[in-house]
Amino acid sequence: MRYSDYTCLRLRFDSGVAFVTINHPPINLLDEVLSQEFDKLGRELEIDESVRVVVLQSALPDFFIAHSGLGRVGNAPKTVSHTRSFRLTQMIGERFKNMPKVTIAKVEGRARGGGNEIALAVDMCFAAIGKAIFGQPEVAVGLVPGGGSTQRLPRLIGRGRALEVLLGCNDFSAEQAERYGYINRALPADELTPFVEKLAHRIASFPAHTIAHVKAAVDIGASGSLSEGLLVEAHESDLSVASEVSQARVKQALKVGAETYEGELELGFLSKLSPSK
Repeated sequence: MRYSDYTCLRLRFDSGVAFVTINHPPINLLDEVLSQEFDKLGRELEIDESVRVVVLQSALPDFFIAHSGLGRVGNAPKTVSHTRSFRLTQMIGERFKNMPKVTIAKVEGRARGGGNEIALAVDMCFAAIGKAIFGQPEVAVGLVPGGGSTQRLPRLIGRGRALEVLLGCNDFSAEQAERYGYINRALPADELTPFVEKLAHRIASFPAHTIAHVKAAVDIGASGSLSEGLLVEAHESDLSVASEVSQARVKQALKVGAETYEGELELGFLSKLSPSK
């Protein structure tokens, strides 16, 4: 049965949005148990056509996800294979990044190490002012981050700032993270949940295939050449135009005010469109 046997994650589904609440006291340690549940959840969510948006949040007020479990270090083999392979945290992050739906982290506590790397991997991250904290403390204990931060941070905030985060091992507040481009927005704590839920439900009301096409185009553009990205964008756009769902939605938009003076002033016609099924 889908979405069963979770002990660290609580799931709620509402109008195309999956709210995933992490509840692994006392600090939401990204240990073997939580890591395996995240891996299982990602595999289930990516094939669930009823879900368009995924919101990750925490039940613990002081922690989003603390970091990866340090106990793994003592149990690690003393010799390293010459065959390179991906870490589980990297694969979890890639699955949440690449699934054909929008993934959002709502951070109200500490997101450090592997927890921070999951927040970096998802599509958007919003944080509570005065409560959210981000950081990569691995170097301070003699480790190299292994969940994606050495690759994602330079792409988000530039090489110099990425090295400041990775080598300084300092905590970053929501406000500082926003200034660096580390997260989407820092919001007052009492405004965070209403903002994220409104955005999630707004996106979830749009056609699922267009969400997937936009993500595919943006991801290629962010990592490849401009010319390659433009070709991918054109192809994804053609795929959306060919969709019967899109064609019907455009016709509806024209009927309820698109391309009229009043309709275009504030895009009021968007609120008149039927939620996409």
